[in-house]
This record gives sequence, C-alpha cells and structure tokens, in this order.
Amino acid sequence: MLTMTYQYALNPTSQQIETMTEWLNICRGVWNYALAERKDWYKSRSCRIDAASIKAEYIIAADAPRPNFALQCKALTEAKKTKPWLKSVQSQVLQQVLKQLENAFTSMWEQKCGFPRFKKLGRMRSFLFPQFEKNPILGNRIKLPVIGYVKIRLSRPIPDGFILKQVRIVRKASGWFAMLSLQCDVNVPDSMPHGHSLGIDLGLLSFLATWDSETIARPKFFIDTQRKLKLLQKRASSKIKGSNNWRKAQAKVARLHEHISNTRSYFHFKTAHHLCNQARMIFAEDLNLKAMSRGMLCKHTLDAGFGQFLDILKWVCSKKDVYFAKVDANGTSQTCPNCQTHTGKKELSQRIHECPNCQYITDRDVAAAQVVVQRGLVAVGHTVLMLSEGKVVGLPVKKESPSFNNLRVARIV
Repeated sequence: MLTMTYQYALNPTSQQIETMTEWLNICRGVWNYALAERKDWYKSRSCRIDAASIKAEYIIAADAPRPNFALQCKALTEAKKTKPWLKSVQSQVLQQVLKQLENAFTSMWEQKCGFPRFKKLGRMRSFLFPQFEKNPILGNRIKLPVIGYVKIRLSRPIPDGFILKQVRIVRKASGWFAMLSLQCDVNVPDSMPHGHSLGIDLGLLSFLATWDSETIARPKFFIDTQRKLKLLQKRASSKIKGSNNWRKAQAKVARLHEHISNTRSYFHFKTAHHLCNQARMIFAEDLNLKAMSRGMLCKHTLDAGFGQFLDILKWVCSKKDVYFAKVDANGTSQTCPNCQTHTGKKELSQRIHECPNCQYITDRDVAAAQVVVQRGLVAVGHTVLMLSEGKVVGLPVKKESPSFNNLRVARIV
C-alpha cells in the first residue's frame, strides 16, 4: 500500500476562517482537559499511600481506571450534553485530538519522548478529518464536513489511481493549507544495491562532502536572518499584548520563521535530487542527531537540519530507484580510507587528513566520505572501493560549480 501526502493552499472566506479558528480553540480546550485528567491520575499515584506530596494533593479513587483513548471518548460524548459548544465541531475531529494525545503518551513510553505539554492560545494549528465517503474535491473546491465548500489551489494534479483518505487542515503564518493523504493499492519494491555508489559526510564547515571530492557549502538559514528576526521580536515586545498592532507584529515574526523553514526545505530537496542524479547507491552516516543538537555548536547543527535532510534524501531515493542506507559513524574521521589505519583523534581545526602510514593526503570531510562508502559497499556485499594505492593526492582546490542552480558547490580537483 503506497501512501503520499500532497499539500495545497486554501482560499477560505472570512466566515470559514472564523469557523476553523473556533474549531482550533475548541480542539485546544479538549486537548488541555484530557491532558490534565491524565496528569492528575498519574500524580495521584506518584507517592506512597501513607505519605503526602509537599506541593499538592491529588486524591483520586484507588479503583479509578487510567484515562485512555476509549474512556475519554465516552466522556467526550457525555460532555456534549452539558456543553453544547462541543457539538459545533465535527465529532471525528475531536476524537482525533484524543487519539493524537494517546499517540503522544505512547511515544513517551516507547520512544523516550518528552511528556506531552499543554497548548496555549495559538499552539493548536491543525485538525484532521479522518475519513470521507466519497471524493470531496469538486473542481477547484473541496467539501469539508460542516464547514462546506472551500476554494483550493490545485497546484499539481492528484495522480490517477489514488484515493483520498484523510484531510488535515493546517494554519500557517502565510495562510490555511490542506494536507491530503492519498493512498493507492500498489506495492512498491525497495531499491536494490546497484550501479555507481556515493558516500556522503555531513558537517558544519561544508554541509556535505562526497567521496569523489565534491563539497557543498552550508547555507546559514537562521544565522543570516537572525538580525532581522531580533529586530521584529524587539518591535513585537514593545506592543501592548493582545492589541491589533501586537498581533500584526507577531504575524511578521511567524512569517519570517516560516520563510526560514521553507528555504531550508528547498535547499534539502535540491541537494537530495542533485545527489540522486549522480549515483544509484547513496550511503550516509548514522549520526546521533539528538546528542549533536545539545553540543557546543547546537544552534548551527539545528540550523543545518541534518535529520530533515536525511529523511528527504531517503524519500527522494525511493522515488528515483536509488538505494539508500546508513552506516556506522564511529571513527569515520579517524580512519585512513587508503590503508584503513587508525590515525587518532583530529581536532576540529584540523581540516586535512594526512595518514602517517601511507602518506595519503586529502580533505578531512572527503576522507570521511570515502570511509563511509567503503563501509556501505562492505555491508551490501560489493567490492570495496580502491583509492590511490598509497600515492599522495594533492591538496584540495575549491572552485564554484555553475551547474547547481544558485547553490554554492565546490569541487575538489
């Protein structure tokens, strides 16, 4: 079963915007109430029965069951009898809010994610219609339950053979969008190892380096706009909170954040397509991104978005029948790709790899990418790539590549 998600811009009327905004506030209230109910139940069991909490007491009957998705859905149905404003929202939309909360707790237990948090005003940005009886798209409009027909900008056609399963309505700084989940009853086989291989090494000085001596400079998406962001945030802080001028200033800050995110995603997609056009096998390091995001260079690491890039690269590889795999990242910068000698730890300021055993000299990131592709070829059972067999390779000379559509690319020759 193949599933894809297409995003389209919406052009709702003022009345529809008011309705969807009200729905988001109601969904936020349901989330906060259900989370508070779960949190109180856990805190009532956090101390011994003969002891008392220093801060507060949470007295709940001992036989009270743990709140879960099924129990809270039943409670929601009963709450609609006393709170008629809950009936204004389509029933399945509120159920999906409770299901999303259940998934958040499951992720906390199984994937070691953080404890779910309460959502303040404006933090609930989307709601989901989980199913449709028939295709809701008619021409340039989409029919949403209760809301009615909403104008949609079909920037690309929906592929033939796909069925619309779900629609998520998202509010962004630039407007309202519809995320369409499309499903087709077809099995797409995984790509098998074949053809030319490519190993990449991700870094902060260069966004990535390949084993064949190509480096791509790292655009500083957040750093370059940090000064403008600081100015907009300073202007917003001087406004009276809740006023119209305050809302306008906050909207400018949100639009700048969205612009940063869009430029980062665009760069990641362009880079992923550039790599997939060069090889049939791509190998990357299996990095500990969580530890990297907490280090000394955390701001620059998060600005580069390595995790998002690897996810995008994997998706583009699946579309273009390119085999993608991750290899062990331990010691890639401390191993000589020519003779496999352990050269010892290198400081960050040391940008040249020079092997004391075979005198192999090259760029540090390129050497790490060569080790990555060697490990990848071994993992798939192919012949290990041979390098210069002990010959000294000249130091890198970088030059701009005009063929990469305004992305700064340097090639080592």
